[in-house]
Amino acid sequence: MRIAAIALVLCWLAPVSGTARQAPSAPGEDPFHRQFDEILDLYVRDGLVYYRALKSDRARLDRYAASLNVPARTYDGWSPQEKMAFWVDAYNAFVLQTVINHYPIHGRSATYPASSIRQIPGAFEDATWRAAGRSVTLDQIEKNILPEFKEPRLYLALGRGAIGSGRLRSEAYTAARLAGQLDAIQKEFVSEQQMLRIDRDNGQMSVTPILSWREQAFVAAYDKPDSPFAQRSPIERALLAFIQPNLLPLEKEFVRKNEFKVVFHQFDWNLNDLTGR
Repeated sequence: MRIAAIALVLCWLAPVSGTARQAPSAPGEDPFHRQFDEILDLYVRDGLVYYRALKSDRARLDRYAASLNVPARTYDGWSPQEKMAFWVDAYNAFVLQTVINHYPIHGRSATYPASSIRQIPGAFEDATWRAAGRSVTLDQIEKNILPEFKEPRLYLALGRGAIGSGRLRSEAYTAARLAGQLDAIQKEFVSEQQMLRIDRDNGQMSVTPILSWREQAFVAAYDKPDSPFAQRSPIERALLAFIQPNLLPLEKEFVRKNEFKVVFHQFDWNLNDLTGR
């Protein structure tokens, strides 16, 4: 009996049809982006990146980036959610490649006194990448492609290789997870100092300049001219509509009084590098 039982266990553990057993997929995982999922899970912590370790294990990132150049006809057959997730993941993967291609970044200047992706010439506007059968720069993805989807929260999902960006997630964006991921970005916006700073004592609300850079998209999606804040500018009304559902009670009271000033703080271009922190 004991021998028979062992045999049964071995049969159960043996590969089926000559192939190894696959680990079960995580909820919402897309096989196309699974490799990027694994990379982000391994090398990203709370929005910061182990760039040194990633550079030493860059083969997976390079393979994933190469896989993004799917035929245009394949891309055209995808749903809007698949396309949005694709471009955010492509942008973030290309940023990671940009940084590790030049890492460690030693160059310093009066403009960027610490290590910054901005010290890499043409990182956003000149360097080209292949994706969906076309050649694109990072700026073209953000300024020309993402606006097609009329979803401003996508701009907060872009890592940009900087502390001041939205928090780089430790998972890839996928069509199945996208709605929840974007909702999480909106909820987290009010508690992240790089996104929003409410100073009740001094009557001031300081906001990431990402909203001013992409003002047209945020106004189109969130502006409510007939709101209690009708006398404010369109981008301020859009901001308040965007953040109000997730504010704490004292913050909501502060906003309702409508006696505060809105400013856009300086974007922090310091590299989001976890190495050595």
